[in-house]
Amino acid sequence: MKVLILGSGAREHAITWKYSKSKRITGLYIAPGNAGTGELGVNLPEVDPENSEQVINACRQYGISHVFVGPEAPLAAGIVDELKNAGIPAIGPHKSAARLEGSKVFSKNFMKKHNIPTAGAIEFSDIAKFESHISSIKGPVVIKKDGLAAGKGVLVSDDKEKLTAFGKDILQDDKLLVEECLTGYEVSIFALTDGKNYKLLPVCADFKRAGEGDTGPNTGGMGAICPVPLINSSLLNEIERTVVIPTFRGMEKDDLSYIGVLYFGLMMTPKGPMLLEYNVRFGDPEAQVLIPLIDSDLGNIVDAMLNCNLDEYNPRVSNNSALGVVIAAGGYPGEYMKGIPVKPIPSFPEKDALIFHSSTNEDENGKIITGGGRCFTCVGIGTNALKANARAYEAVKSVTFEGSWYRRDIGKKFFANED
Repeated sequence: MKVLILGSGAREHAITWKYSKSKRITGLYIAPGNAGTGELGVNLPEVDPENSEQVINACRQYGISHVFVGPEAPLAAGIVDELKNAGIPAIGPHKSAARLEGSKVFSKNFMKKHNIPTAGAIEFSDIAKFESHISSIKGPVVIKKDGLAAGKGVLVSDDKEKLTAFGKDILQDDKLLVEECLTGYEVSIFALTDGKNYKLLPVCADFKRAGEGDTGPNTGGMGAICPVPLINSSLLNEIERTVVIPTFRGMEKDDLSYIGVLYFGLMMTPKGPMLLEYNVRFGDPEAQVLIPLIDSDLGNIVDAMLNCNLDEYNPRVSNNSALGVVIAAGGYPGEYMKGIPVKPIPSFPEKDALIFHSSTNEDENGKIITGGGRCFTCVGIGTNALKANARAYEAVKSVTFEGSWYRRDIGKKFFANED
């Protein structure tokens, strides 16, 4: 099979890396890709993942068997619908189902309709009504932008001035939700689905805040861990019974089923699991720690998904742990410079550590330069989370460029539960 992967981040590098191990692959293309994916397949920097005509032309030119869509923006724009109309199979939701991620209001209404446990929320599109509501609140609330915001459309605060300013900015061109603030710890669960059946993958947790101790502004994610030591089989069964099964039943009833990946962002509260959000693709940085723990051939997994026989296929998963640390450019998640030269990165045994690129490029001399805010994810692999942590931070030392920074406490809050 010949595969086209859409995207340029560390998630797409991880997907490309996994496909490169497949015995089924005869061609591997990435649009637009990055310096890391270019070492594993053929980058197509001239192809815009959100331009369906360019994507379809590339599929025909290179004889692509199927497309794996990495980021959310092409999905929300309907790239899968366009590919289907052109007779090209794709991993990802149709435009209607992509609203589960693309619209916080749509997904919240879906959760309520299908009795999925979630925080209470009120929708606003009028600034005066929003301001009046914020002036009356007591304690912290969560404001969520309705549309896509690359992980930065959320504010949790009890500061009425900050909340009002954040919300008014959103309401210039979008709707928002004011949501009850839940307490507990967050986990991420990913399901593979063939449109009828699903298979759950090991539980992850990401670290969204820029500052150590989960402080500071939200980012696209500064690190992740897989599996999560706190989630035992009893908790996982509860999540599946109260959240996962009702979701897939609801999707079938509402004609939202698709072939791809569905993410459940959960808050584990004293009252039980509560659903925060859906994503309709692998997360970043969760993909970077989850995918290396999948032992099965990705080509075989995708084949089972495309042929709707996932019920007969059980992906093999490693008993190891993985922990990823994101290295970011100075200034991120605010303004940051691009095109910063990166010193040569040594290689590591893949059983111990992996380094995934995000939006990196090569200059005219073939040297790696940065191209985004989050630049690399260093993943350590070990028999438990502590060993994975040690290997990840050892790999972090080998990635250096001017202004780079990273959180030094990824995974720490879960280590009390490690042997």
